[in-house]
Amino acid sequence: MTEVPAGFEPLFRTSPFLEMLGPFFYRRTTNALVIGLRVEEKHTNARGTAHGGLLLTLADIALGYTAALSADPPLSLTTASISADLAGHARVGDWLEAHVDIQRIGSRLVFANAYLVVGSERIARTSAVFARNSGARAGGTP
Repeated sequence: MTEVPAGFEPLFRTSPFLEMLGPFFYRRTTNALVIGLRVEEKHTNARGTAHGGLLLTLADIALGYTAALSADPPLSLTTASISADLAGHARVGDWLEAHVDIQRIGSRLVFANAYLVVGSERIARTSAVFARNSGARAGGTP
């Protein structure tokens, strides 16, 4: 199964690392971005489920991009801290999404949380703190 759910389009910003892991997709909601990915063999661990490193990468992308785009002009951010509680798994063929909630945007730090979900099941709870880079803007908005 390789189809992408309706409303998602290719992620507007990428890097060599994301190209290797992707493709990633996104859709806008009222206050955030939902970032999604179809789990493939290349994403799995020895047990055949999505590797924890993939889950944290997806969370970092979703948390960071949503936080950056929550301001106009977009914020330039660096991940200072990220953590996750893994409570489930994703298998090959699953559509995996990250749903973000921005907690606070301060003058120096941004705090955000996200749930990673497969269907209606939450498989991870993540949180991150981002440092605001002074005098710089993020690029590549959709």
